[in-house]
Amino acid sequence: MKVYEALAEAFVKEGTTDVFGMMGDANMHWMAALADRGVRLYEVRHEGSGLGMADGWARGAGQPGVVTTTSGPGVSQLATSMLCASRARTPLVAFCGETPLGDEGATQYLDQRRFAAAIECEFIHVTRPENAQEAVRQAFYRARTQSRPVMISAPFDVQVAELDDYDEDYTPSTALIDAPRLLPDPARLDTAASLLQDAKRVVIIAGRGARRAEAGEEILALQEQTGALLATTLQAKNWLCDRTDFHVGLSGLFGDKLSMELLQEADCVIAVGASLNHYTIESGYLYPEAKYLQIDTAPHLVMGNGRRADCYLQADAVTALTELTRVLKERSVTLEGYHTEQVRRHLTGRLQQPEYVREPGRLDPREAIWILDHELPGDMGLVLGSGHQTDFGTMLFQRSRDVLSNYGMFGAIGQAPLIAMGQMVAKGNKPGFVVEGDASFLMHLSEFETACRYDIPLLVVVMNDQGLGAEYHKAKAKGLDPDLATISTPEIGDVARTLGGGGATVRTADELRAALAEYVREPRPTVIDVRITREVLSTPYRRIQYGEDV
Repeated sequence: MKVYEALAEAFVKEGTTDVFGMMGDANMHWMAALADRGVRLYEVRHEGSGLGMADGWARGAGQPGVVTTTSGPGVSQLATSMLCASRARTPLVAFCGETPLGDEGATQYLDQRRFAAAIECEFIHVTRPENAQEAVRQAFYRARTQSRPVMISAPFDVQVAELDDYDEDYTPSTALIDAPRLLPDPARLDTAASLLQDAKRVVIIAGRGARRAEAGEEILALQEQTGALLATTLQAKNWLCDRTDFHVGLSGLFGDKLSMELLQEADCVIAVGASLNHYTIESGYLYPEAKYLQIDTAPHLVMGNGRRADCYLQADAVTALTELTRVLKERSVTLEGYHTEQVRRHLTGRLQQPEYVREPGRLDPREAIWILDHELPGDMGLVLGSGHQTDFGTMLFQRSRDVLSNYGMFGAIGQAPLIAMGQMVAKGNKPGFVVEGDASFLMHLSEFETACRYDIPLLVVVMNDQGLGAEYHKAKAKGLDPDLATISTPEIGDVARTLGGGGATVRTADELRAALAEYVREPRPTVIDVRITREVLSTPYRRIQYGEDV
């Protein structure tokens, strides 16, 4: 057996079903071996795009995504997407071909170990045929247990060598991982119960970790026991909002004014699977008088205000919440807290529509988001990009749906459509949509053709102000010429149709509704180019640039 065949077999036994990337001399044998074993190969137009899709696939499937490149320039194209995946703590394995071992004069030579370190990626080198299978096992083990990207660098000459002692009984990394649920320390559990017993206004902040642990029922039970408001981090946006009247949306910069006024009254904050970074707690200004109880599986975390929590429970979310609720019941602790009719009415006010800006041929971005939220079915997943135009969606989408945000992941624009495509593949190609800016979407326009080629029914909603929205508004605030940040765009709906999908350019609310209805009737790769006014500044930018809050 050839080494590349053994490598491919090991990937299959690790659970690999889909691989994203581009074929070249240094990975083609491995890709062919995967295809022979029934693995689906998605040929993309740029290696970095393939990694973005593998990132989305991992987030959708809950196991390591796989990307592949050839040697040298194929590897170097991974840089931005790899950093985004690293910052998002995505488990991912990159199979990268390499020039023949020791041939530093080769045209495509790159010191791939040093490059991997620079882009925050673990590195495993296949230097001998006999360590090939172990390299795969180690890569998947590290990706799974450390929740990070890992690069396998395989020199071409090693790949095509014979492997004399092939292990037919390959043991996958999953068989080596035994992670029992972490039980909360009884003494700290008592401390946590005492904090809550003395509290009057409790806020529960649910994060990505709580959602992954499927701790929703336990969070709702504790919320009922403590009269708490329920907020989420950006990565758990809108989770459980259809299960309680006392959900305030996002905690932090993207929260609305009415909700922030309530959150500032809290005297106890319970974080579940949430790091409480400086965005979530506004560096401590959002909860000035609160004591903190933090539940997480990590050994310890430092909060965004530079402090540690008043009580830290290292434990599985489901177990910790169940035990905490039990102890509170034993102590007969039941708090009214925020659960009053006055607070309920206060929260209802935050859902009212504002007075929209009317500009001929341009939509108010807030109205566009409201239409999207109400016209698209709630079972359609949403991926939000980053940049000024996606701030509106980050704040204003209110319906309960699966939301994934790329905001803050290295600050790179353009990743969201790639992540959405990978996530949709992982979830069986169910319809989903992404909201991006025009500059962001055009950055990887060629991958819309990839969606068409593989019939991935992605709806891309381009919030198009014909410019670099963030820079436009920052320039205005700083007294610079904002027109330097304007860039005209073609009719992107026409471009989408040329590439083989559906498309529309819309300038009114009725046109947007009609385009959405067409997609819902017949989901297929589609781009809706929504021409929006530049006259509306998003709330986060108004706060940051002008110190205003409306």
